[in-house]
Amino acid sequence: MHKNKITQLLACLTLSLSASVAHAAVSGAEAQALKSSLTPLGAERAGNADGSIPAWTGGYTQVPVGFQEGHRAFDPFKDDKPLYSVTAANMSQYADKLTDGVKQLLKDNPQTFKLDVYPTRRTAAAPQWVYDNTFKNATQATLEADGLVVKGAYGGVPFPIPKTGNEVMWNHQTLWRGEATHSKYKVWTTTTDGQRVLATAAIDEGQYPYYYKELTAESAPNSNYMLAIQLTYAPAFRAGEALMVHNVTDYVKGRTLWQYLAGQRRVRRAPSINFDTPNAVASGVNFVDETFGGAGSPERYDWKLIGKKEILIPYNNNALLAHGDEEVMDKRHVKPAFMRWELHRVWVVEATLKPGKRHAVPKRMFYYDEDNWGNASIDGWDAEGTLWRTALTTPFAAPDIPATVNYCTGFFHDHRTKAWIYNCALGDAGNEQYQIVERRRESFFAPESLTKMSAR
Repeated sequence: MHKNKITQLLACLTLSLSASVAHAAVSGAEAQALKSSLTPLGAERAGNADGSIPAWTGGYTQVPVGFQEGHRAFDPFKDDKPLYSVTAANMSQYADKLTDGVKQLLKDNPQTFKLDVYPTRRTAAAPQWVYDNTFKNATQATLEADGLVVKGAYGGVPFPIPKTGNEVMWNHQTLWRGEATHSKYKVWTTTTDGQRVLATAAIDEGQYPYYYKELTAESAPNSNYMLAIQLTYAPAFRAGEALMVHNVTDYVKGRTLWQYLAGQRRVRRAPSINFDTPNAVASGVNFVDETFGGAGSPERYDWKLIGKKEILIPYNNNALLAHGDEEVMDKRHVKPAFMRWELHRVWVVEATLKPGKRHAVPKRMFYYDEDNWGNASIDGWDAEGTLWRTALTTPFAAPDIPATVNYCTGFFHDHRTKAWIYNCALGDAGNEQYQIVERRRESFFAPESLTKMSAR
C-alpha cells in the first residue's frame, strides 16, 4: 500500500513537471533551413510534385500603379481565369482537397455554392527585419506553462519550424500584418430564414507591440502582442459602444478586455468576453474565440499537430473587397463569383477539449496557411460528434506592407441553423479598408481613453 502511494505521488509529480517544461527551440543547424529549403517565415520554399503549388519566389511586393493608401480592393491577378470549379456534383473528385466544413456547404447548397479555383499565387511576404527576427526566434523562442506563455520571441514568427500544434497556433496569433492599423468594417448576419441584418458597423484601431521594429527580446516592454479598440457607430441603438482588448504572449497573467456601454456611460472590465461566449458583435451567431481565425487563450484544448496537407482555401481575395457588402451576399453564403480559391499547403491542427475543461465545441480542426501562418479555416464538432460550425478567412495581398493579411474578414456558418456571418466586411469602407498608420502612444489604448472616444 505504502509503495503504491509513493508510485502515485511520483507519477503526479512527473505529470506536473512535464506540464511546466518548456518546449525547446530548434538547433542552429536546423534553423539554417530558413535560408535554404524553407522560406524566411518557415514554409516549404519548393512547389509541390505536380506544380499546382509553385515555388515561393519572394512573395508579392510590387505596389500597383495608382495605389491608394488603405484601399485593398485592387485585383493583383485580374487576368487570372479559374482552372476548374468544385461543385456538389463533382466534389468527390476533389474530396482530399476539401475540409469537412466546405464539403458540408457544398452538400447543403448544391445549386448555389461552388469553388472557383484559380492559379496558386504565393503572395506572402514581410520586411527583411521580420525575416531576421524570425531566424533568431527559431533558436531562442520557447513555449512554457503548458503552452500558455511564449518567451524569447519578438518581431517575427516565434516558431518557424514548429514541433507542436500549440506552436503553430501561436504563429497564427502573432502573425505579421503591420505595426499599426486603422480599419472601418461591418458585420452582417443572415438569419435562419434568410433575413440579412447589420449587426455592427465599427472603426477598428489596431497596434502590435510585438512588431515594434526597434525592440529586442530583452527590451520588449511587456507581454502585449496586440492592442485593439473597436468603436461602434451603427446600428443606431449600439452607436457609442466600444470594446478594447490587450492580447498577450503570457496567458498565465491573462489578456484583458474592457467594454464601454453608452447607456451606462462607464468603462468596465469584461473578463467574460472569452472562449465560447456568444459574440455580441455578430449578434451572438458565433463564439468570441471563433473570430480572427481563432483568438484568445489556448488553455482549454489539447493541440495536436496532425501535419501538412494540400487543400483549397480562400486566398488573395482583394477582388471581394471591390464590391459592396450586400452585393456579394447570397441567402445562405457568399456568392461564388466574388470568391477566389487556391490550392495551398496548410498545417492541420486538431484541438480537443482537455479533461475537466468546459467548452461548447469539444473538438475543432484548424487549418493554417504555411506561408503566412494565418488561419484559413476552422471546423467545429458538437458533443455528439456532428459537424456544427465552420469559419473561413479571406486573406488579401498587401504589397505596400508587405504582407498577405489575415484580418478578421471572412465567413462563419452554423450548419445546424444555416445562419451565417459576413465578418469584418470591408466592401463599404472605401480607403479605410485596411490602413497602415503611425504608431500611437500606448496610452491611446488605456481604459481611460474609451470614454472620450465613445462620446456620441
